Amino acid sequence: MRKKVTVVGAGNVGANCALRIAEKELADVVLVDVVEGVPQGKGLDLLESGPVQGYDVMVTGANDYGPTEGSDLAIITAGFPRKPGMSRDDLLIANYEVIKTATEQFAKRSPESVIVVVTNPLDAMAQAAQWVSGFPRNRVVGMAGVLDSARFRTFVAQALQVSVENVVGVVMGGHGDTMVPLVRLSSVSGIPLTELLDQPTLDAIVTRTQNGGAEIVKYLKTGSAYYAPSAAAVEMAESILKDKKKVLPCSALLEGEYGIHGVFVGVPVKLGAGGIEKIYEIQLTEAEKALLAKSAAAVQELVDVLKAKQ
Repeated sequence: MRKKVTVVGAGNVGANCALRIAEKELADVVLVDVVEGVPQGKGLDLLESGPVQGYDVMVTGANDYGPTEGSDLAIITAGFPRKPGMSRDDLLIANYEVIKTATEQFAKRSPESVIVVVTNPLDAMAQAAQWVSGFPRNRVVGMAGVLDSARFRTFVAQALQVSVENVVGVVMGGHGDTMVPLVRLSSVSGIPLTELLDQPTLDAIVTRTQNGGAEIVKYLKTGSAYYAPSAAAVEMAESILKDKKKVLPCSALLEGEYGIHGVFVGVPVKLGAGGIEKIYEIQLTEAEKALLAKSAAAVQELVDVLKAKQ
């Protein structure tokens, strides 16, 4: 029997997630959206691409969660997009209501599944999904670090004119401008970045990475990034569905790791069939610890707002 993935939200991110899942033949896809006709139309369009692209999966669209029953995994992308001048934090309350409804409806129909959250502000929305679902912390994970490190790796590859495949980038912390790209632990085919680029160039790459989402929003004006976010979410989904056990930077609920308690923060994790199978604790310098603590505190502020609303 094929796996089943529910993608919540049939907008740009969700539709591209569904497309990438279908093209990789990872699972049958149920695309759910509140807008009548949109998930059905996009689902049928994706289904009809199968004969051309050579994939055999079922893609269906729905406005309710009935067809999602028995899913192995959900990717939650639904929510209001960021617009120019908006921070991720501005989206907090509006998108909390979206996440709350989606998670409630999905979790009761697929109680043994894994939830991957993409909706911004990412870390706080992952926290909301974990509260609402009641799932153990290993089965709720936020997509942030894979995207952030992809941006970081892209900028490094551009600066050095090397293949992105040879660049290893480590990015931790919250998904926002307090994220922590760890230059010290990043490399090109094992060669430390500090031996390849001068400090001003490295600083510029770190800053551009931290503002990577805002840079795209500025260009698009009426929306936010979706090609790279969908690719990142599907890399995580593939590792879980295939039990690949990839080590990826993801937003995870920390319970003492790195001295952080009760908040979702981006850290390196092993993703397998059980969701988060291990959280890796890297030995950080005092300066790096301080930056990570600052990033976690920024996430905690959002979580405190949500707690007050509950």
